[in-house]
Amino acid sequence: MRSGNHTISQLQVHVVWVTKYRYHVLKGDVQKRCRDLIIQVCDAEDIRILKGVVSKDHVHMHIEYPPSLSVSDIVKKLKGRTSRKLQMEFKELSKRYWGKHFWAIGYGVWSTGNVTQDMVDEYLEHHRNPSNKDMGTMILE
Repeated sequence: MRSGNHTISQLQVHVVWVTKYRYHVLKGDVQKRCRDLIIQVCDAEDIRILKGVVSKDHVHMHIEYPPSLSVSDIVKKLKGRTSRKLQMEFKELSKRYWGKHFWAIGYGVWSTGNVTQDMVDEYLEHHRNPSNKDMGTMILE
């Protein structure tokens, strides 16, 4: 849970992205460096890694992030910085990925957390209840 001067949030997502052509290039030193770079980016952006895996051809991460960031910006920073650094440091990667694109286009993302859809529906139904009319509620639908 995060709290600021005027906000409280708990934003969590599961993010997955893959190497271009699903090449198995995330092995050995490249895999270790990729992991270190991801941790650096997350630390710099105030993103908490809840769990994560760097596999031979993709990355899975379960993260918690501040409301000032969007998921697309987070993924752009992670993919961009790791791609640039890995290709600079490992020349064999820049030969294989001659177009400078290390990661495939796109990513997958799923929201996670401890509030279920049923819990939200129950909360909203409570506020729709006719006995709550004196609270000044109005239904949005």
